[in-house]
Amino acid sequence: MSIDLNDFQEQTLELGEDYEGRVIATLVHSPLNEPNRPAVLYIHGFNDYFFQAHVAKQFNDAGYNFYALDLRKYGRSLLSHQHPNYCRSITEYFEDIDRAIEVIHSETDQELLFLGHSTGALIQSYYLNKGKYKGKVSAAIFNSPFLQFNLPKWLRKILLPASGLISFFAPYASRKKSLSHLYSASILQKKYGEWEYNTEWKPADGFPAYFKWVYAVYRAQKFLRKHSEINIPILILHSDKSSFYRKWNDVILKTDMVLNVHHIRSYGAKLGPEVDFSVISGAIHDVFLSQEEIRATAFEAIFEWLEDHEITAGVQESS
Repeated sequence: MSIDLNDFQEQTLELGEDYEGRVIATLVHSPLNEPNRPAVLYIHGFNDYFFQAHVAKQFNDAGYNFYALDLRKYGRSLLSHQHPNYCRSITEYFEDIDRAIEVIHSETDQELLFLGHSTGALIQSYYLNKGKYKGKVSAAIFNSPFLQFNLPKWLRKILLPASGLISFFAPYASRKKSLSHLYSASILQKKYGEWEYNTEWKPADGFPAYFKWVYAVYRAQKFLRKHSEINIPILILHSDKSSFYRKWNDVILKTDMVLNVHHIRSYGAKLGPEVDFSVISGAIHDVFLSQEEIRATAFEAIFEWLEDHEITAGVQESS
């Protein structure tokens, strides 16, 4: 049975007001969810939102209910008065996650898994250290977690602390383009990829990278490197290589051109005492948007890992 993004249920979570006014998050429910099964809560990356219906299908077929959270000021949750993808602290997202977990647990009392991509994995890692319901999560699967800025060391030492000073005096100061358009080209169907998505919610050059957001991410990353104590099993997926190009090269289709895979591995090992890695050769930054045979390898690695850790929900069906 195929699954279409239009079939997913979207549940608006009202979160009151913050410094910009009304705030919402959006919990997306897979149409293939069934009563009383283990659940997966997926959180997207920066300049992103949930559109990966095929990921939900894989977990549903394996016996899990699947939920995705469009965080405040992202995707379905972005309101007209808000600055896209903006935050002043990573802890702002904890309320979104709290509410999502409450909804999920009202529908099932089985195990809950975190599944996060890039900045979403960073946010989930921080939550698993400090969040209200961290004890309700049984395992975490991180897809190319954003644990360090992919910048030269000397530039990180200058730019990241300076972002705090700049944003103190100018809270909405930003770098207008946050991503290379080449990454979008590698995933968009009309370019070199195979995916269609809303480019108003996920623009080719990225939304502005506000220095306040940069500083919030920097502080969370710094905490995780020094103090993280996540005491549940963690699986980290990442590509075997990183690349950096200013013009199109087909190598982009088989490498992570957003993050440094050595950073992912080095800092990922610091998240907790039980961290495993699965290197997915030929994967791009979002491993689940890689070429079909490569993402199939990633899903196989995930379900084998879950079985090895006895976090199984059933026998995976072929799709």
